[in-house]
Amino acid sequence: MMQNVVNSIPTPNFEYALLSPILIMFFAACAGVLIEAFLPNEKRRLTHLLVIFTSLLLAFFAVILQSGPNGRALVASGTVALDGPGWILQGTILLIAAMSALLFAESKVDPLGDAFAARASTLPGGEEEKTVTKLGWAQTEVWPLLSFSVTGMLLFVTANDLLVMFVALEVMSLPLYLLAGLARRRRLLSQEAALKYFILGALASAILLFGSALTYAYTGSLEFGQISNGISSANNSPGLLTAAIALVAVGMLFKIGAVPFHQWVPDVYTGAPTPVTSFMAGAVKVAAFGGLLRIFYVAFGSLVWDWRPLIWVVAGLTMVVGSVIALSQSDFKRMLAYSSISNGGFILVGFSGTNRAAIAAVLIYLITYAFATVGAFALITLIREQAGESATLIRWKGLGKKSPLAAGLMSLFMLSFAGVPLTSGFTAKFGVFTAAIAGGATPLVLIGVLASVIAAVFYIRVIILMFFSDPIPEGPFVVVPSVFTTIAISASTVVTIILGLFPQIVIDLVSSASVFLR
Repeated sequence: MMQNVVNSIPTPNFEYALLSPILIMFFAACAGVLIEAFLPNEKRRLTHLLVIFTSLLLAFFAVILQSGPNGRALVASGTVALDGPGWILQGTILLIAAMSALLFAESKVDPLGDAFAARASTLPGGEEEKTVTKLGWAQTEVWPLLSFSVTGMLLFVTANDLLVMFVALEVMSLPLYLLAGLARRRRLLSQEAALKYFILGALASAILLFGSALTYAYTGSLEFGQISNGISSANNSPGLLTAAIALVAVGMLFKIGAVPFHQWVPDVYTGAPTPVTSFMAGAVKVAAFGGLLRIFYVAFGSLVWDWRPLIWVVAGLTMVVGSVIALSQSDFKRMLAYSSISNGGFILVGFSGTNRAAIAAVLIYLITYAFATVGAFALITLIREQAGESATLIRWKGLGKKSPLAAGLMSLFMLSFAGVPLTSGFTAKFGVFTAAIAGGATPLVLIGVLASVIAAVFYIRVIILMFFSDPIPEGPFVVVPSVFTTIAISASTVVTIILGLFPQIVIDLVSSASVFLR
């Protein structure tokens, strides 16, 4: 009897070659743990750098080699869907992770975990000379945490099963809770941010899990394709299905920082070390929206008219609340946090289009926003004062006269966030608004245009402070970046310019890959 039961259990089939990007990052994370356990302190940093950048490069090439017309398959017994959107999202996550890792790898690091600690010394003439203190990152455990988080993201955006998605979510999120609390200069602020992130994140995960359980109770399956078929064939307990969709939506909307589930974003972005913030603002946003797209377009795709009104309301609130509150912010990182919230609303506008053009528009917006936001946070690490990073906006007065290059690059990213023509932000916003209009969400687009005008005010305010104000005494200075930070900023700048001037190449690539495997 027992033998018959064992024989009836299906044997899972794992296509290791197709899963290689995920497996590469997982083995890199395990290698990072072993490095922390067995190598002496003086050898850890270099070894970690070799492992993390080699693994990211190999995983990215694996994504490129396996994507294409034939790169569509359901693997791991149907629990992982490798398709066009999945490959685009995985490639973007790996690139953003590599750029964030460059900021992590900065050799001149202050106790906050940011780049460059400055000290002042008095010269014979009475002038102050700003020099750079080489301290080194004290916590080398950031590397395995980063690798584990990336592993979870790669699986999260390709998960075709609610249980696998939940596991991937936890693998992605748990390292982030730790990374957010690693700042030392503002230790209490950082630990408070990490604790808030952990408590609210755990609550959102529990809600998502409860919604998954209700979905299973209604459809009898956790796989997205079977969930869709179960919804179509079932004709009872519509209230149970409504509750399941609502709970799943709440869990996912928390991860993207949508209103009214956004309270964690400003505190975590401000309290976390800036390299960690850049990673969360870029890669986590891409992963969260990738999962949201897949679960609602594939599993709940037949119920568009049931959940789209909810998305309309959330998108409108997210755009308006994020843009309005950002106007009153005096801290640059906090302002970018509310900018992240408002940009999440703009992405939801494209998401509400519920058509193939909407999928392509959301993917393009995620790419453009992720690169620009990493570049902006990378520049923040260079704006220093004697006490460390200078994130107070009023202190940036006249920065363009001290360092035209840094101020000019920051202006480029601000203009991109505002959606000014000839920047990648204009391409992204035009795409999501067009897709939303095609999907019948014209009123939401009108709200988006109004929110864009409001958002442009605080972006342009930064430019005015830097170029049209006199420098303040003892104001911040811009340190010379190392090769790591230079590469990250240069990559962000190039992508922002190319997607603004020559967007058609990326648009064609993403549009041809904007079909989910069901």
